[in-house]
Amino acid sequence: MTEHVSTADKRIVAELNFGSKTAKRVGWEAWEFAVEGPHLVRVTNASYGCEKADHSYVVGVEDREGLLVPAECECPADKYNEAYACKHRVACATTAGPVVLQAAVDFPIEEGEQSEATTVADRLRADGGKVTEGCPEGNETCDGPDGESFPCYDCYDVEEGQ
Repeated sequence: MTEHVSTADKRIVAELNFGSKTAKRVGWEAWEFAVEGPHLVRVTNASYGCEKADHSYVVGVEDREGLLVPAECECPADKYNEAYACKHRVACATTAGPVVLQAAVDFPIEEGEQSEATTVADRLRADGGKVTEGCPEGNETCDGPDGESFPCYDCYDVEEGQ
């Protein structure tokens, strides 16, 4: 069986910066893909067998002048290394290819539901891209579901200057 690599596949891969180690890992490992929402693809490394759920991340798909590119991933490797694409993004570009990327972009938004997320980073937020209000001014804690108080993330984030 011969593998056909289209021009679109090559252009997508050219948009990503990754090394030979990442390319080898993507080729050796087993991948599963599921479109989760508009511009979102869940990429699972099935090589981990029964622990594959722990190796599953959401990749955001971005339209760059008509070329669909896996732009961001929620995995630690992509989060802390901006210079190189993680293996999940590379797998999404090479193994899943333009068909899965297009399916993510074409994912229908349900009637009455409009995403407030405008960037891929917003879509990858753990809360689904919904903007929260934060604490009222002067309130340093929030109440958790079990009644415990904890430092408010928004207040803590501002205080720490992060």
